[in-house]
Amino acid sequence: MSASAGSEQILHENTLYAEPVFHVGQFPITNSIISSWIVVLLVLVLAWSLRGKIKSVPRGLQNGLEMVFETFFGIFDSITGSRKRTLQFSPFVMAFFFFVLLNNWLGLFPGFGSIGQIVVEDGHKLFIPYLRGATADLNTTLALATIAVVVSHIAGVIAIGWWKYLNRFLNFKVLWEIPQKVIKEPTILLINPIKFFVGIIEIISELAKVASLSFRLFGNIFAGEVLLASMSAILAFGLPLPFMFLEVIVGLIQAIIFAILVLIYLHIATAAEEH
Repeated sequence: MSASAGSEQILHENTLYAEPVFHVGQFPITNSIISSWIVVLLVLVLAWSLRGKIKSVPRGLQNGLEMVFETFFGIFDSITGSRKRTLQFSPFVMAFFFFVLLNNWLGLFPGFGSIGQIVVEDGHKLFIPYLRGATADLNTTLALATIAVVVSHIAGVIAIGWWKYLNRFLNFKVLWEIPQKVIKEPTILLINPIKFFVGIIEIISELAKVASLSFRLFGNIFAGEVLLASMSAILAFGLPLPFMFLEVIVGLIQAIIFAILVLIYLHIATAAEEH
């Protein structure tokens, strides 16, 4: 997009990367990082305000939040098969849900993407917004996906032991069984190498988890950001409203999908192999 100021032209494009607003030493502070800080601050303020107001008979905001949590717990129970395991995983999973949801919705607020500064780069004047929805930045979604997958592996090691968990991916156990059982079971020469190779494929699938989690969320939110910018460029008044409503729904759905996938990864990682 571009805007004319007299005879000069100010350029602004929806970039795949977050744009730096200022620097702390050599470390760039991007507009998506600032948005992430705002979300964290909002969550902390909300948690602190509710901390001393929790009652046995819920009312108002507490009542609404309890309904949300009970709905999610019912969904989580169908995945974990146990309320105990649901309660173990839910603090981590729900933290992802609220962080992703607020970042998805915050990018729709007035001022996000429209208030910023003008910088000169390569002889061109560029508009850099101060705030940008963090989940429209691939760096943020990649970081969230990496944290989720790494924590699922840590939880798996704690739950079933490091040796059993390692053998899910590098199954040395099946290789050691070959010389011990080959006389009684000749087919082991074919079956066990296949099992070992399947473990190698599992390593690739873990990398695919990070890619699928990050790109799914980023792609949907970034596409919505581009769509709203395009509609606003055509007609700023009225036309973007139905698309904003659509993005509210998309933001909620994507947050739910992200949270459920994180729970599934945790559940699979901590389940015994025979399950």
